[in-house]
Amino acid sequence: MTQALPKLLAFNEFIEWYPNDGKRYELHKGVIVEIFAPTGEHEKVIAFLSRKLTVEFDRLNLPYGIPKTALVKTPSAESAYSPDVLLLNLDNLDNEPLFKKQSTVSQAASVPIVIEVVSTNWRDDYYNKLRDYEEMGIPEYWIADYAALGARKFIGNPKQPTIFVCELVDGEYQMTAFQGNTAISSPIFPQLNLTAQQIFNAAN
Repeated sequence: MTQALPKLLAFNEFIEWYPNDGKRYELHKGVIVEIFAPTGEHEKVIAFLSRKLTVEFDRLNLPYGIPKTALVKTPSAESAYSPDVLLLNLDNLDNEPLFKKQSTVSQAASVPIVIEVVSTNWRDDYYNKLRDYEEMGIPEYWIADYAALGARKFIGNPKQPTIFVCELVDGEYQMTAFQGNTAISSPIFPQLNLTAQQIFNAAN
């Protein structure tokens, strides 16, 4: 007797299904994944990073904004992610076919920076989302592993809290690790005055 495989959803089916129940969901390769409530430390890191980026793009008078809830639809994996920090280029949203009704972006030109703050499902951030954001062509992706949850091959042995800035170069992400009081180098915001330790301290 063969067991029927669960039906994988297309993005439009996911959006039609999405309930108004106060919970957040993502679509991972056609599979619905509930995003569980983050810890207070996780939320404080998100708030700190959002504030730092907002101050910088406001100082530069750039047409950017950080939405409360929005989805990033990846090109080929039938995935839709709700990033921890999503920096939108507001000037490109008129070109986004899904944004007005579904608060969803699918073009790299709409996303200067995307940030994931690592939690217990760290493999999503280091593997799946990195691959999909790279394929989408998002120019800059941060992995904020403030609690040192990732694999030792990424953050060292013993594990150390680490911020990765992944810069898109010739279609591939080049990952640069920042730890301790090292100043973070952001290609999008080259004058950003921020160290890895300041981000880690935000969780306390």
